[in-house]
Amino acid sequence: MTVSATAKSSMNVWSVAALGIGAMVGAGIFALLGQVVLIAHSAAWIAFIIGGVVAMFSGYSYARLAAKYPSDTGIVAFFDAAFPSRAAGGALSLVYLLTLAVTCALIAKSFGAYGARLVFGDGSSPLWIDAFATTIVIVLTVLNAIGSRAVGRAEVVLVVVKLLALGVLLVAGTTSFQPSRLSSPLHVGLGSIIAAVGLTFFAYSGYGTMANAAGDVAKPAVTIPRAIYGAIAFVALLYVAVSVIVLGNVSQGDLAKYADTAVAQAARPVLGNMGFVALSIAALLATASAINAVLFAGMNIALGLGKGRQLPSAFTALVRGKLSRGVTFAIGGVLVMVNFMDLSAIADVASAAFLITYLAVFVAHWRLASETKSSRAVIAIGFTLMATVLVVFEIAVFRSQWLSLLLTFGLVGAAFLIEVVLARPVRLKRAA
Repeated sequence: MTVSATAKSSMNVWSVAALGIGAMVGAGIFALLGQVVLIAHSAAWIAFIIGGVVAMFSGYSYARLAAKYPSDTGIVAFFDAAFPSRAAGGALSLVYLLTLAVTCALIAKSFGAYGARLVFGDGSSPLWIDAFATTIVIVLTVLNAIGSRAVGRAEVVLVVVKLLALGVLLVAGTTSFQPSRLSSPLHVGLGSIIAAVGLTFFAYSGYGTMANAAGDVAKPAVTIPRAIYGAIAFVALLYVAVSVIVLGNVSQGDLAKYADTAVAQAARPVLGNMGFVALSIAALLATASAINAVLFAGMNIALGLGKGRQLPSAFTALVRGKLSRGVTFAIGGVLVMVNFMDLSAIADVASAAFLITYLAVFVAHWRLASETKSSRAVIAIGFTLMATVLVVFEIAVFRSQWLSLLLTFGLVGAAFLIEVVLARPVRLKRAA
């Protein structure tokens, strides 16, 4: 839904950029840095650089589309504009909604890993990880259902805490940095580095949330592009710096052993046990904040798709606030993933799903290039880069965890099946 000029707030470049930085920084780097290292090893920082370049090209499409179609629904509005028949647009919107569900499971799993290790030590049981993850999903679902404004107000504080914690790690990490641990990054094959980019992209994917703020700024054509480019550039520099510091302070063996809590592990040799505790708490706050944001966005999108009859009526039958019966079923699916899949497998599905969805944004942008006055060359380059990352990443996933690849195809297929079953009868009825 496009917001009228009279309803727009005074959000400026800095506030929109802060929104994007808050969405990007935290969950991705805390959850996936260790997983990236497992693939790219000492070249992980190179993967983050390439991921930043790909994100910047994608950001170009988001910036141009958001400036032309300012809306609080972001990516859904782009699909609606690019695919008037709503067949493809509706299915792609559903893919994005399902991607948010997988994302929620991934971040919850990371929350559980940090929480269980903080409370029960290095030898914590996987059951405790799942218990912490399940609890945070249920608690934040309830808070979103009752419309707690306290959670929303805490977001600004949480952004500051995340940046401060990572800043302390960067400064302290320089004192014990061992360059030899990064001495041979190019010995890693190019295929492994590109495959790792598939995971790093998840850490950048939060920039898409800035498009949702386009309806709340006075001059979206100026504000949104500046905010998106600035936020991605800042986060890319931060991610590269953090990955270099972590690689230079933690051995490959420890990174492999504590892949799910790599950032907190990096604080231990630098800042001692207190540093480990502080970074673990920061990770818990960061992941909880991200889960809350995903749940909030997911509930809004699900309700909108339900009202548009692109989801079953259960998604418009509200239990409390914006929590519908359909969303409670979806939360059940999230909890199944949390309790029966490991973090690596969930990360593979979430990263692939985001790449697929954001590739679709390139397609939408291409179709709307004349309206947005955009460069088709830039769109084509961005699409090619992201498609290459997706293909190489999925080949790597097939070789290591073929079930994750199957689940990714199942997710996309389910979205299109739902669109065919639910939306087509509605279209035929309207045509009649």
